Amino acid sequence: MSFNPGIAILVVDDQLPMRKTIAYILRQVGFKHLNFAEDGETAWKILNQEPVDLVLLDWNMPRMSGLALLERVRRSEQYGKLPVVMITAEANEEHVLTAISAGVTNYVVKPFSPETLLKKIREALEHPGVFR
Repeated sequence: MSFNPGIAILVVDDQLPMRKTIAYILRQVGFKHLNFAEDGETAWKILNQEPVDLVLLDWNMPRMSGLALLERVRRSEQYGKLPVVMITAEANEEHVLTAISAGVTNYVVKPFSPETLLKKIREALEHPGVFR
């Protein structure tokens, strides 16, 4: 699976081991422009300071949840169409439907395989406005 290595990805998760795992997977397929945040507030600051082409977003985080950040991104004129993939342990149908209603591009349930994550990223980059 090949990707454009110039894509800038923001990984937002409050757990350092998960950020490291996702970074490892992304670097294995050639992504070089990775940025990291441990909560939604920090992620929002990064979005306003750095170019970002895709956000990988956890749901449960301190200070600002992933859902709150997703809603803020979708309300933003500047980032409204930015692809956002929710990566979360929240697997029940209600959470998935809530994320879809909030405008998530794609959804990955933890734990996940590298292949699943990369498939969901590809889909989000190819069809940023379409939930897959």
